[in-house]
Amino acid sequence: LITEAGSAAKLARRANTSASYVSQVRNQLLSTTGTPRTVGNDLAERLEHSMGKSSGWMDEDHDDVASINPIKEYASSACALLPLISWEQVPRWSKVEEGRIQYRIERLPCPIQCGESSFALAVQGSSMEPKFHNGEFIFADPDLEPRHGQYVVVHDKGAEEAMLRQLIIDAGRHYLQALNPDWPLRIIEVTETITVCGVVIFRGEAV
Repeated sequence: LITEAGSAAKLARRANTSASYVSQVRNQLLSTTGTPRTVGNDLAERLEHSMGKSSGWMDEDHDDVASINPIKEYASSACALLPLISWEQVPRWSKVEEGRIQYRIERLPCPIQCGESSFALAVQGSSMEPKFHNGEFIFADPDLEPRHGQYVVVHDKGAEEAMLRQLIIDAGRHYLQALNPDWPLRIIEVTETITVCGVVIFRGEAV
């Protein structure tokens, strides 16, 4: 289903569910009880329905969909200008497409290929120094599957703002790391309340 949708994030949006949890299930992230996260009956039905599959389709064996190449489709997509949004807008941006229609919103040119839902942010604070500096711009793509070592924009449920962190995957567990060695709570574990809203694909600074 992820292959057909193009990415775990796209599948999650079609099923109106958490992209973070779909990613955790796919990567067999361990739950608080130490067991790998699985697809329950309710989520399975929603995923099947969103992709036009019959009930129980996920319980059956299927051949790989060789004719679908999401990487090629992604590489051929082009976007010239990305909306510059605030860290408070990130959670809504990743959930509701209708909420993205805004007037007088500033846009920045993205120098590399990116997905149609990508966005730009201005780095705030010093939590990710020396790699990322306050005031420079980053471009994030919510349609990419986050991998170990990548920089991600994440949101913890209940927090007003999203944050920038490095994703660390170790022994089946996912962690978020602030690069600044003096930052308090430098490393936290990814829980069900945390959603990955985008993978950083480029950074730059106006001069």
